[in-house]
Amino acid sequence: MTDLSIVSVETTILDVPLVRPHKFATTSMTAQPLLLVAVTTAGGVTGYGEGVVPGGPWWGGESVETMQAIVEKYIVPVLLGRGVDEITGIMSDIERVVANARFAKAAVDVALHDAWARSLGVPVHTLLGGAFRKGVDVTWALGAAPAEEIIEEALGLVESKRHFSFKLKMGALDPEVDTARVVRIAQALQGKAGVRIDVNARWDRLTALKYVPRLVEGGVELIEQPTPGEQLEVLAELNRLVPVPVMADESVQTPHDALEVARRGAADVIAVKTTKCGGLKKSREVVAIAKAAGIACHGATSIEGPIGTAASIHFACSEPGIDFGSELFGPLLFSEELLQEPIRYADGQVFLPEGPGLGIELNMDAVKTWTRN
Repeated sequence: MTDLSIVSVETTILDVPLVRPHKFATTSMTAQPLLLVAVTTAGGVTGYGEGVVPGGPWWGGESVETMQAIVEKYIVPVLLGRGVDEITGIMSDIERVVANARFAKAAVDVALHDAWARSLGVPVHTLLGGAFRKGVDVTWALGAAPAEEIIEEALGLVESKRHFSFKLKMGALDPEVDTARVVRIAQALQGKAGVRIDVNARWDRLTALKYVPRLVEGGVELIEQPTPGEQLEVLAELNRLVPVPVMADESVQTPHDALEVARRGAADVIAVKTTKCGGLKKSREVVAIAKAAGIACHGATSIEGPIGTAASIHFACSEPGIDFGSELFGPLLFSEELLQEPIRYADGQVFLPEGPGLGIELNMDAVKTWTRN
């Protein structure tokens, strides 16, 4: 094992184009900004983490620009001279310096895990207890095209066996129009593939009470975060109302949030994003609380690039509590490949990369191409 002490930390912002616009409830994007965090040891090993948010600061208040400033000015001084194997102590000390900023902390947490695992010559999942599976089911997010185009896309993906479940974003259109669109798609895919929806917390209580039952009657199999994240009593009301799972996303960003959801019976499933939770260690705490409460967990996405996606795959494949599949499709949405060897998707699953650390190698020419000037 080489010298594990950290001698440098570098950050780089990339803007990677997407294969098509990706729409959220309040915004859309044609390229995904990524913050790469590279942690290098005295032994010459570099580990990478990735700071990424879904579509910008509208979701959690962070952006790649704020993450870069936080990491460079406040977190780097905590890291330098420490060992990459001191993750618990380092992350605890960062908490004393930086409140919240969980997406930025996640980038650092993953970079430390990658560097430590590479120094040991083992995969990251070994540091998490070892993988018990080699792949996890992955849901694909459909676009905002007309219903017939979306149906055609979904049926093509089912036929090719790349995906067997799909998620549609809602909340940007008039609820009546939006609901009719989704029901049309769900009915066309009935018996062929599952359809889920995500409102990104944009409906109020009365709107959700009116339209969520219609969606369920129309064949939607899961309702994700229809109402504002802090309104747990409303989420609990909806969870009691409908016979399909309700999933909490914006409502759960910390272990304490997971505890409150469990106490109130506000959700059947928790969307666990290693990014929004602050990294792999905090994600494990969220899943532990969910497991104790009998709540399922879903390996969710912030539209990560290959670094963040690989980290989440290692987490999902080593954590039995991720028992409601995933949507770790991020790299498939990118029009440019950032890895020397792409992450593998087939048969409705995404597969665990093999090799030391995260098991992936960046194509540094591609990184340079998409680096922000």
